Amino acid sequence: MAGLRSLLVCIVVVAATIVIPTSAQLSASFYNRVCPKALPAIRSVVKQAIFQEPRIGASLLRLHFHDCFVNGCDGSILLDDTSSFTGEKTAFPNANSVRGFDVIDDIKNAVDKACKGSVVSCADILAVAARDSVFLLAGPLYQVQLGRRDARTASLNDANRNLPPPVFSFSQLLSNFQAHGLDLTDLVVLSAAHTIGLARCGTFRARIYNDTNIDPNFAASARKNCPSSGGNDNTEPLDATTRRFDTVYFKSLLQKRGLLHSDQELYKNNGTDSDKLVLKYSRNPFAFARDFSASMIKMGSIKPLTGNDGEVRLNCRKIN
Repeated sequence: MAGLRSLLVCIVVVAATIVIPTSAQLSASFYNRVCPKALPAIRSVVKQAIFQEPRIGASLLRLHFHDCFVNGCDGSILLDDTSSFTGEKTAFPNANSVRGFDVIDDIKNAVDKACKGSVVSCADILAVAARDSVFLLAGPLYQVQLGRRDARTASLNDANRNLPPPVFSFSQLLSNFQAHGLDLTDLVVLSAAHTIGLARCGTFRARIYNDTNIDPNFAASARKNCPSSGGNDNTEPLDATTRRFDTVYFKSLLQKRGLLHSDQELYKNNGTDSDKLVLKYSRNPFAFARDFSASMIKMGSIKPLTGNDGEVRLNCRKIN
């Protein structure tokens, strides 16, 4: 098993390095000279956080996604509200939902100590913490492109407008991803980040009570912990192996057991290209690992701030 894992890691790293188009300003070796201890410091904190609470891995991955989909991968989701702007933390898709900010604070402190100064941006910390979360939960290892700088502002309205909600239809999901420069493959494999973590009752209640494209036994089981009213913060696992990054997510869709409406929209058993991708990844974990890695690198290159744009924050929660 260890040999298989090593082979998978090698395949994914090589594939991601060679074939993935990335921002010309970003580089996997960005911190090699200025702070070679940066990435090991990040992984150490992420590893400890996941050991204490495995769910935090999914939360860190989600933070990176929600950051990149709102004006690019610039660390804006980490900013607290100020007198000059209302940030993204209280946007409808984020309020009482995104978490892990304290872990990012711990990472920032550890990295600054290892680097003897603030040289690693919060946006890069998010990208690396997401990658390490995937790997530590048995997913693929890929090379993160680095060199992002941090935004000096955030936008509640943009977060409300740009983040796809769990009630979106397939066409709405695809349009949303295409608006960010992503395609159908990116939509399917990045949605499979839901192979880890939990969802709150309020995000899937409508599906388990109203949807028809759902296994009735699965719906009945979910209703036990998600009443028709109340219990909004009760949680259910997004798939049956919520602490392991694997292909069970796709197998669940084939059985009409996607927990979120937006998940099941990817597979309707009518021969679409999306159906074919779900079926492919359900059978081929190597293809999933390769394509997920490629899509994460692609997503992580959405409109980064580089060069003299933005800043490297001293505190990820506020501008310098």
